[in-house]
Amino acid sequence: MESMRTRFGNPVVSVVAGIAIGLLLGLVWAYVVAPVEWSDAAPSHLREDLQTDYLRMTIDSFARTNDVTTAQRRWLEMGPTGPAALQALESNPGNVTIVEIEFFRAAVIAPLGAAEPGDVDPGGTPIWLWVLCVGVLVLGLVILLTYLFRRGPVADTSAAMHAQEATRQAERTDYVSMGESPPISQFMTTYMLGDDLFDDSFSVDSAAGEFLGECGVGIAETAGPGEPKRVNAFEVWLFDKNDIQTITKVVMSESAYHDVTTHDRLSAKGDPVLAEVDRPVILETAKLRLSARIVDLMYGDDPMLPENSYFNQVTLELAIWAK
Repeated sequence: MESMRTRFGNPVVSVVAGIAIGLLLGLVWAYVVAPVEWSDAAPSHLREDLQTDYLRMTIDSFARTNDVTTAQRRWLEMGPTGPAALQALESNPGNVTIVEIEFFRAAVIAPLGAAEPGDVDPGGTPIWLWVLCVGVLVLGLVILLTYLFRRGPVADTSAAMHAQEATRQAERTDYVSMGESPPISQFMTTYMLGDDLFDDSFSVDSAAGEFLGECGVGIAETAGPGEPKRVNAFEVWLFDKNDIQTITKVVMSESAYHDVTTHDRLSAKGDPVLAEVDRPVILETAKLRLSARIVDLMYGDDPMLPENSYFNQVTLELAIWAK
């Protein structure tokens, strides 16, 4: 049912939900489906004593083979841990001599010049790959921000907060003092200009807590382009679990109600009703009766639109009786 739909059109909500779902799936994949298995770790990932042993074997191998290319590759693979390992090795040469160490320094390390061990990523990942990844992330962020700004503001949260305060201050009808039976449910809701996602729904329960149905109010149509939306009609609906349909009436602004085209178009959503303070809008189903009363109504003023085209503020009271 359209009136009972959940609104997922908010792009911010969609982005946050997408990120959360993506992270969750990524964690499940990384730690459950295909956990990372480390192999062929670089020498820079070894303990300090093992790094010294690795350098000792490198120098010993170079002393036997004089293979400068292989020795330089092994030295660079030690990354920024190389100088510390070399210093430790000079303090404890083991099976290599000081002469072999100095020869390694002169023949292998010195020719590298500016290419110090720290120039190579300790994990073996090329620097250009990291630059590419950062570039992709920045591009994605720019695209996301551009999308959000082009969409414009989704909702004025301050308007929704002011609407909640107006709802708290609104006085409910005392039906008992009017000689009527008390309703089984009684709700208040307020729309204010800027609350573009206004869509309130309430559960209707019996005194014993039995679920009987639902009711609510949502935006039916807006007048003119731009932000915030100029709401000119609301859907008031009632769902009865014992009935086979949802009853809907459309509460329209004065301009919309008297405009033949708008009146006819909105009548497809429900019976059109002119918005008037204290004039009850009655909806009846097989087992429920709802009285929607406008407690407070203020129109907006836009010189580009006809007079009384859209609502600046509307407070409604929904009272439900069991039949």
